[in-house]
Amino acid sequence: MFKGVKDKIRKTAQHQKSIALLIDGPNMMRSEFKIKLDDIQKELSKYGTIKIAKVFLNQFASEKLIEAVANLGFEPIVTIVDADIPMTVAAVDIIYNDSIDALALMTRDAGFQHVLNKAKEHGKETFVIAVNDSLSAALKNTADNVIIVGNSEDVE
Repeated sequence: MFKGVKDKIRKTAQHQKSIALLIDGPNMMRSEFKIKLDDIQKELSKYGTIKIAKVFLNQFASEKLIEAVANLGFEPIVTIVDADIPMTVAAVDIIYNDSIDALALMTRDAGFQHVLNKAKEHGKETFVIAVNDSLSAALKNTADNVIIVGNSEDVE
């Protein structure tokens, strides 16, 4: 009787992707974009389970922002250098992490195209999360999936 239920649960668990989400805070956590981290979690959860969630912030991030990020279950990474550097290092760690199936980057920086390409070379599914008017063509055309959030009415 329960064997069928167990098999169904096991199959569902096997097909659930493990996703790592990295957010470029200085470029994306801007008031004009009206981005809510819980909306991003909800949207990305349609594709799998978020196992790693980090927001990279610079030294000018307010304590209130850092606390809000942490309260939503994200790991705030505050750096005195450009946030791109530690975000890239974290992405490389994820690319070589066999327990993660997909890499999601929330950024508008076309320089992360190289990270997406490397992730795809290593069999990772890739996502770019952006605000419609801030998405670079390079990122859009490189990622396997594009999710639009923030001040845009439509979420793809």
